[in-house]
Amino acid sequence: MQIDPLYDRNVRCLVCHQSYTTKKIRSHFLRPVRHDTDFCTYYEPEDLNPLFYYVSVCPHCGFSVTEEFSSYFPPNTLEAIQKNICQLWKGNNYSGKRTFQEAVNTYKLGIYSATLKREKHIVLAGLYMRLAWLYRTYQVPDQEVRFMRLALEEYTASYNKDDFVGTHMSEVRLLYLIGELHRRLNQPKQAVLYFSKVIAKKKETIEKGIVRMAHERWQDIRSSQQSPPTS
Repeated sequence: MQIDPLYDRNVRCLVCHQSYTTKKIRSHFLRPVRHDTDFCTYYEPEDLNPLFYYVSVCPHCGFSVTEEFSSYFPPNTLEAIQKNICQLWKGNNYSGKRTFQEAVNTYKLGIYSATLKREKHIVLAGLYMRLAWLYRTYQVPDQEVRFMRLALEEYTASYNKDDFVGTHMSEVRLLYLIGELHRRLNQPKQAVLYFSKVIAKKKETIEKGIVRMAHERWQDIRSSQQSPPTS
């Protein structure tokens, strides 16, 4: 019997409390073929990419989440979600296999849900970053840059407000990502500042690979800034 790479995961909606299923990819079907310096991973085949299924969309009310969302709703946010999402929801169903465009739609729903819910900056940053990666994978550079800029804003706010503490994101990895986004957005001075912060932590972190990557990116910037010798 042939095993389907996708399986159903049960989710209970935080807003309408109804249950629904969303697809995930079985881990042994994930075949990463290469990685970018900002942790974007490419897979073969292209459509068996876990980025496609990062956001779960409730088919009953439209509220969309990732596993990073908290169950807490700040005051008035539930009402804002019900008014701006649930009451306008057309009943689209993203519970099956997703195309690239359907995956993009789920991210935009997730971003809107997270914004109305006033989720942590680190949660919004993760949505923006993964959407940028999705656009990069499918070679849509203007949208990739747009969402990298938004990710950078949210990662920086997360670092300044310490709202990444207690999540999967370490301080060293966050500093590296901020530096790398500055580098990719042609802001070398700010990139060097954040890479230097990573390198300064080399004795106190177990994430030596991130420190090495920060040093390599810093060297890349230095090399690109050195003017060619005059003849």
